[in-house]
Amino acid sequence: MHKILSAAFLAIILFAMPFASKAQLRKPTFERGMYTAKGDTLPYRILFPEGFDPAKKYPLIIVLHGSGERGNDNEAQLKNGSALFLKPDVREQFPAIVVFPQCPADGFWSDVSFQHDSTGNKFTFPTDAKPTKAMHALMGMVDEFLDKPFVNKHRVYVGGLSMGGMGTFEIIGREPNVFAAAFSICGGDNTLNAKKYAKKVPLWIFHGEKDRTVSADHSIVMVEAIKAAGGNPKFTLYPNDDHNSWDDAFNEPQLLPWLFSNTK
Repeated sequence: MHKILSAAFLAIILFAMPFASKAQLRKPTFERGMYTAKGDTLPYRILFPEGFDPAKKYPLIIVLHGSGERGNDNEAQLKNGSALFLKPDVREQFPAIVVFPQCPADGFWSDVSFQHDSTGNKFTFPTDAKPTKAMHALMGMVDEFLDKPFVNKHRVYVGGLSMGGMGTFEIIGREPNVFAAAFSICGGDNTLNAKKYAKKVPLWIFHGEKDRTVSADHSIVMVEAIKAAGGNPKFTLYPNDDHNSWDDAFNEPQLLPWLFSNTK
């Protein structure tokens, strides 16, 4: 038994060491990683907390990017939101493992269809569709992190913007018992899905009232649906924001205090 435990602990150290050693640099950076399992691959960037100790347990935050940051460079997904987690005061007050996965160029986090006409984009969200290839890989990646002893399974969070906001709704609907809280920025979902997570996952929903890419109506109807299903979501509608409401959302001083106040 002692040998088995020693081998397991060595595996933990070997997994974390390439990241943690670099995380000790004076200037923190998101290191490159790759999830691969059973035909699924998903590149990601990961930021370990300052002074990372694999013998301790840390919250895990998954941040999902929008459609403009898709690809395979394992870089573009850091465009929006990553700067928040690199701030010295944030790293000091909210030590956590932060992961930014990257969706393939031809993929989509959620199984949503959309059409464009003279009135704008029209999104249709299913209720019981199979996960997209990207979502399947994302869920596998989350499960892999949950297997790490240094991840606090009671404090796992997810959030995203635009396509990633839609993916946030979908993944908490598929795995509502995993996430302690979530935030969706200019996203959307099928109102019939609200009952899957309304009472299980606290949500903060953000949207720009002048959004011409994803109408704010998609968030407004979800807020009402979640309330009707017994939830109590926070909702921030920025009156002067277009689609880039993530700029204001990531600058909300209470976003991280609220997120970290929730546990499973």
